[in-house]
Amino acid sequence: MDLVLAKSNADVDILSATTYAVNNNLGDVISQSFGEAEACASPNLLTQEHQLFQQATAEGITLIASSGDMGAAQPTCDGSSVMLAASTPASDPLVTAVGGTYLNASPVWGTYHGEAAWRDGFGASGGGFSSIYAHPSFQKGMFTSSQRGLPDVAYDGDVNSGVLVVWSSSGVGQNLLFIFGGTSAGSPQWAGITAIADQYFGTRLGSLNPAIYHAGRHNYAACFHDITAGSNTFDGIGGYTTRQGWDPVTGWGTPIANALVPLLNWTK
Repeated sequence: MDLVLAKSNADVDILSATTYAVNNNLGDVISQSFGEAEACASPNLLTQEHQLFQQATAEGITLIASSGDMGAAQPTCDGSSVMLAASTPASDPLVTAVGGTYLNASPVWGTYHGEAAWRDGFGASGGGFSSIYAHPSFQKGMFTSSQRGLPDVAYDGDVNSGVLVVWSSSGVGQNLLFIFGGTSAGSPQWAGITAIADQYFGTRLGSLNPAIYHAGRHNYAACFHDITAGSNTFDGIGGYTTRQGWDPVTGWGTPIANALVPLLNWTK
């Protein structure tokens, strides 16, 4: 696994880092745990980013991104407030956008008891509709909006059942342990599932979205946990409510990996 670092969180530096990863063919899957409102990224940069994603997809690289941790909202461009907005790069149709859930499982055996949309004091599953990208062919006929809907899928985002992270800081001089959650935790875990699928088929899979939506339409109950409880209203911005099937809160839901992985090489 290669970790590619941008020299800052500026859009141009993040794009430069992603370009480096793609041009140097550093991996089969790229996981992106960052985002901003589409309106806050320059149109020229979004064009360059989409062209880079087209290049990556043509090379068989799978692109995955967190859908955001503020429900249907994103910070305004000056950071002073929030607004109804979809998050980029997750909103790009070539990217598999990962939302968040609250997982109810046995703390001892891990037995699955159910899930709801992730929404608590820390955040909520990012989701909504793009203001830039029209709905792609794999979403045809799924909703009334003419725009790209997200997320595509989801994963556990609850901090209380999150991922244990070790943070090494030279300033502190020791390793710090903390629990990490949100959709930024779900994106790399979906990347892990994709890596398993790449190994299963012995090849790169490129964009997962056509296969994910085909599985959702034709093998839904076997491949996904359908999330039908909760919403992503957060921080005063009205969001969306989960429903049966795909929704702009948790997408198709969370994966039943042993059934879904063998179907991820489907192409139209």
